[in-house]
Amino acid sequence: MAVGSSNDFDLVVLGAGTGGYSAAFRAAQLGLKVALVDEDKIGGTCLHRGCIPTKALLESAAFTERIRHAKDFGIEAGDPVVDYARMAARRDQVVKRMWTGLKTLVDKNKVTWIAGRGHLDGPTTVRVQMHGEDGTPGAGGERVLRGTDVILATGSRVKSLPGLNPDGNRIVTSDEVLLADSLPKDVIVVGAGAVGVEFASMYHDLGVAVTLLEYLPAVVPAEDREVSQLVERSFTRRGMTVMTNARFDVKSVKAGKDGVKLTVGPEGKEAAEISAELLLVATGRAPNVENVGLETTKAELDKGFVKVDGRMRTREPHLYAIGDIVGGLLLAHTAAHEGIVAAHVIAGDKDVHPIDYVEQPRATYCRPEIASVGLTEQQCQERGIPYKVGKVPFQAIAKAIIGGEYEGFAKVIGHKETDDTLGIHLVGPHATDLVAEASLAFQLDATPWEIGGATHAHPTLAEIVGEAAMAVDGRSINF
Repeated sequence: MAVGSSNDFDLVVLGAGTGGYSAAFRAAQLGLKVALVDEDKIGGTCLHRGCIPTKALLESAAFTERIRHAKDFGIEAGDPVVDYARMAARRDQVVKRMWTGLKTLVDKNKVTWIAGRGHLDGPTTVRVQMHGEDGTPGAGGERVLRGTDVILATGSRVKSLPGLNPDGNRIVTSDEVLLADSLPKDVIVVGAGAVGVEFASMYHDLGVAVTLLEYLPAVVPAEDREVSQLVERSFTRRGMTVMTNARFDVKSVKAGKDGVKLTVGPEGKEAAEISAELLLVATGRAPNVENVGLETTKAELDKGFVKVDGRMRTREPHLYAIGDIVGGLLLAHTAAHEGIVAAHVIAGDKDVHPIDYVEQPRATYCRPEIASVGLTEQQCQERGIPYKVGKVPFQAIAKAIIGGEYEGFAKVIGHKETDDTLGIHLVGPHATDLVAEASLAFQLDATPWEIGGATHAHPTLAEIVGEAAMAVDGRSINF
């Protein structure tokens, strides 16, 4: 604890998701006395209702699809039989294993874990309705925590379209999907952002008929346009029905015992009725800023999110906010990075670089996988930046051909005048792993020529990043 402090803790972290526990662990490593408060299990949405269970199911789905192509590798395996109940059990085992390991890190880092519903009572006081010994919420009375500093990390929740109310049965969100142990015959997915395309891809690979609806002109609309176009072509070629510019009145959605019906059509064209057993709403997330005591502080909201500076400081001295409640990219790894930045600022580190969201990697685990960091080509055009592009397909990479997955490409965008790296975009096999090199390149301010100049082992999928980087100046060796 800080010398002369009369507070219970140097730091109280309210919320134990990826951002919250990362902040708590790093602060403790920096010598602070830390309390970590949450009414749920450590790990938050990402571990228990998001990233990890979703990726476990996607891994099973991808494995199923790979078995279908076993004959291409000289193996007679027959058609795979999907046992979704066992897949769901494995999903839960993965989550439990990660959660068990995470709990041990609380003690390892000497962080005080406090189970209960916490809310701010002023900027540096947290009142906690404690869980009882049996885990019953609120049964343990109230505990008041006083910290020199507080980090608010209360995360987000799924949200639906206005007037479209999930019932947990026929109209569901990702929360319900990740608790299910059976598959529908067919599904309509509303929203083709990262969550929507991941579930659409998973369902299709497991034999479910999929209709994917997106209000905007492109699937994964935040990605580079060429990436979006390839993903839509891939989904369509695989047999999914993909509709962009999709318009429907939520009043047309009718849920019954046999499924869901709605009337939808592309913008400006005639609508038609479609139906499925299940309607999955994947239209984004809302920050958990209500009932956390923000009104007892000087912290401000901006479009519903807590307003912070690049070092995660609110307008209230000693109160910080991180993760989904501050907006940004609403990604677990970004929340962790924000938490680490806040921890270093609180610990008195004088050399803390502010968050730059352009340099944060983005990863989507549909098939083909999508990953990117930096600006898209369209953003370069909008900002009037002179740029040059190197683009190489996975078909030029031996390891991709060997693995039998070679759909997609790598695209590197460089500045025409300064040679700075502006953006790196990947769509294809293991793109979410390959983006790590791109993230490091941004951290080290590497130019495309420097990225391409680094030796990439052969044969590896990673070669595609080097090849695309050299292609920026027309010097790719293998394409």
